[in-house]
Amino acid sequence: EHLSVRLFQRTTRSLTPTEQGRAFYSGACAILESVESAEARVVKITKNPKGSLYVAAPLGVGRRLIAPEVPNFLKLYPEVSIRLRLTDRKVELTTEGLDLAFFLGRPEDSNLRIRKFADVERVLCASPVYLENRGHPLSGQELVADGHECLNLRFPGATEFQWRLKTPEGSKRFRVSGRCEADDGDVLTDWALAGHGIVLKPIFEVADHLKSRRLVPVATKTPPEPVQMACLFTHRRGQDPKTRLFMEFMIERIGAIVRDAEERVQLPRYVE
Repeated sequence: EHLSVRLFQRTTRSLTPTEQGRAFYSGACAILESVESAEARVVKITKNPKGSLYVAAPLGVGRRLIAPEVPNFLKLYPEVSIRLRLTDRKVELTTEGLDLAFFLGRPEDSNLRIRKFADVERVLCASPVYLENRGHPLSGQELVADGHECLNLRFPGATEFQWRLKTPEGSKRFRVSGRCEADDGDVLTDWALAGHGIVLKPIFEVADHLKSRRLVPVATKTPPEPVQMACLFTHRRGQDPKTRLFMEFMIERIGAIVRDAEERVQLPRYVE
């Protein structure tokens, strides 16, 4: 009716298209063929993505979780290339041209898309040598009161360091200090192994050291709060098939690695 023309000629025995009806049918078929062709191209791109991805991640996450899995991703998608930037500094997706960023914690930029996918358990730990020399704190209160050397991750603009721990009264921030700080989390681990202080780390980063007793959990009466792991991306980048495929692939692999590390290290989890 909205065309204001007759598309079919009806008789008591037959229904035949008019000239306008044949033209409309031909045009509709062309549209359907175009849609099917577009869908086929999208499916092909999704199954066989091409191009480069520029991905950022914190040092510990990148080295232990992402970098080992990149070759496995490239085997599945041989026409994709990966550029991986590892840094514990804050990154700017839009100004730095990044497709995707993995991070621990809470992002400051709410204009970007966030995909939260894990709560990562953390641990306070130190070497047996340090604990023999300085004592073994059982809580955050003892850690601060006894003036323990705390190894801190330095971010631009940071003026003080606070560790959020679980206490009988709920989550509480403890202001800590120490003579050693760095903008590289692996440096902090090395210092802890060398006996220079107490470090706050995701369990997956230090699981092997905890299993071998090269690092020992401390302040177990007030364990650290878990930290959120997530992906950060712009809306436009998130629509790119290769970005989505890489993100989903890594989320699955990272989740499995983190869970395995946490299961291998059985820490006391209680708050009196």
